[in-house]
Amino acid sequence: MSKRRRQTVGALMVAATLALSGCALVTRAGVALLYENAVLPAAQIVRDACYIAAPCNTADHTLDLYLPTQREWPVIVFVHGGGWDSGDKNYRAGSADVYANIGRYYATRGIGVAVINYRLQPRVQWSEQVDDVRAAVSWVRNNIAARGGRPDRMFLMGHSAGTHLAAMVALETTGAAPAARGVIAVSGAALDLADEATYRLGADRRYYEQRFRGSDAGVAWQRRASPISRVSAAAPPFLIMYATGESRALQHQSRLLHEALLAAGARSELVPVPGESHTRIVLALSHPRKVPAQAIVEFVERSAAKPIQSLQHTVGGIDSVAALAASGGRSARRRRPPATRVSMPGTVVHRVCPGIKTSSTLKFAEGSAMPGPMVVV
Repeated sequence: MSKRRRQTVGALMVAATLALSGCALVTRAGVALLYENAVLPAAQIVRDACYIAAPCNTADHTLDLYLPTQREWPVIVFVHGGGWDSGDKNYRAGSADVYANIGRYYATRGIGVAVINYRLQPRVQWSEQVDDVRAAVSWVRNNIAARGGRPDRMFLMGHSAGTHLAAMVALETTGAAPAARGVIAVSGAALDLADEATYRLGADRRYYEQRFRGSDAGVAWQRRASPISRVSAAAPPFLIMYATGESRALQHQSRLLHEALLAAGARSELVPVPGESHTRIVLALSHPRKVPAQAIVEFVERSAAKPIQSLQHTVGGIDSVAALAASGGRSARRRRPPATRVSMPGTVVHRVCPGIKTSSTLKFAEGSAMPGPMVVV
């Protein structure tokens, strides 16, 4: 192999090497090709607000607010991933402050954002993590109007483990008001812990047992800890996205939640995102030329502008976002995506996180906007 080719291959490998909460290794050079910094004046950022009544002795019960300049804006509460045992709202990958950039990006587009921390396992159980997310949502609802936001236009958004926690809160039927106007579920994990097909596809049963079983000697924990068990016709609208480069088990979990919502009579939009992995998709959430960021803005604007009851339901997802996904983010006429998945050509070697037994080598079809071999370790 020539020196120039080795350098090219090396650059491609680095470009796809992204760490999020312990799932992979990161380098500055790789992030530079995948990340676009969003700029927001410091006056529009509130850091480390305590969202519990008692004093915050640690950063676990704090959140950061990213505020638009206008009034009456919708707000997203973002819950980070990390396998339930790692992660932080201040996470940086090289020069990229990954989660803060999500806050800045949407605030510049008229959508407020609260990026939250929560307590991590094994110091607490999963149910206490749900309590933390619920407390953060309640704090935002009670305080965001004073800063110009609309508490009745609040959305919950999470990635991976964060999707699980956000969905558990959003699908609760107790309380005087719905937790959210809508939910943005990105590459969710543990959405249906009782699904045997997920384990046959490679999910590690012991990984999830360690995080959710507790003292339960039977299988009741699988339903108790699964957001899908809370799905009903009263569920808020969902925008569900997954990366076509992540594990089949995780893709399957997203599809299960989508299908359960539709079967219950709720509203759900499913958007497979080509050219991304389970970790890279997080950077795409705040990249203006990536499918996820465009889909989220459209979903929030449409859901916030109309009463939930009047949202038009389209089986299989909104055509405009589906067309964006099929075109790799380029503008396209409204149409359904082709049956064949669009993915990166070549081979992707990746350690899928969370809950996958081993590293795997997958071959994908042609048609991705991100050419060449990509490696995530």
